[in-house]
Amino acid sequence: MTAYDIFLAPFADYGFMRRALVACLCLGLGSGPIGVFLMLRRMSLVGDAMSHAVLPGAAIGYLVAGSLSLTAMGIGGLVAGLSVALLSGVVSRVTVLQEDASFASFYLISLALGVLIVSLRGSNIDLLHVLFGTILAIDTPALTQIGAITSVTLLALAIIYRPLVAECFDPGYLRAVGGRGLLYHFLFLLLVVLNLVASFQALGTLMAVGLMMLPAAIAQLWSRSLPRMMTIAAVSATASGYLGLVASYHLELASGPTIIMTAAGFYALSIFFAPSGLARRYFPRPHLKG
Repeated sequence: MTAYDIFLAPFADYGFMRRALVACLCLGLGSGPIGVFLMLRRMSLVGDAMSHAVLPGAAIGYLVAGSLSLTAMGIGGLVAGLSVALLSGVVSRVTVLQEDASFASFYLISLALGVLIVSLRGSNIDLLHVLFGTILAIDTPALTQIGAITSVTLLALAIIYRPLVAECFDPGYLRAVGGRGLLYHFLFLLLVVLNLVASFQALGTLMAVGLMMLPAAIAQLWSRSLPRMMTIAAVSATASGYLGLVASYHLELASGPTIIMTAAGFYALSIFFAPSGLARRYFPRPHLKG
């Protein structure tokens, strides 16, 4: 078997593989930088909670459309995700609960409610599709929607980049100079939910956050510069998507979990060999002596 047969033939021969590859590239370009900001804001687990929070809306969209329509499920997921984000913020401000605790509470409620809604009228196959995704079944309209969300994400990050960075590292300074920190926080949560909505048909609600947080963790191990971290996260996410699709095709594995496990492999290598990894800590290079 030649290199062409391994790395290119699956995409040259099958249209569904090409669509899955383009979807992975779009998801990596949008989700990678979003994951970096989630990590910098110490909201990694909040991102995981919000990935489950879209499930009730996606389930209602599925019931209304009567099929796995990305448009209907996406609209429902967007409404549900933003509702959970707003409710969690309100609860954390009017009670003694911290924001992460309120997010955890709402995500458990959302996960149970979403599974219950799907199980009322759908089959076990439909439930598996919602929870774990069907990246090889992505059609042209779904691919167009994913590409549009990625384009909006990159454009919005370019516009709000400076205040978003300031709000990450020194929110007190942003308030002192009259910056609208709450507005940028809400816009950022909107981008998170949009990318989760784009990811859940490909990877399912249980793994949608995978292409956000694993590449972000990889980037943090390799760099301390924010632009470089965003670039490394996007590159590692797209590479995980491509190699995961190749591995799933040849080994006859489920594509979504294989993509996430490929990103996990990159993460494991980074733990050992990155500048901030274990190899540099326990096997430092000898210092040159004059």
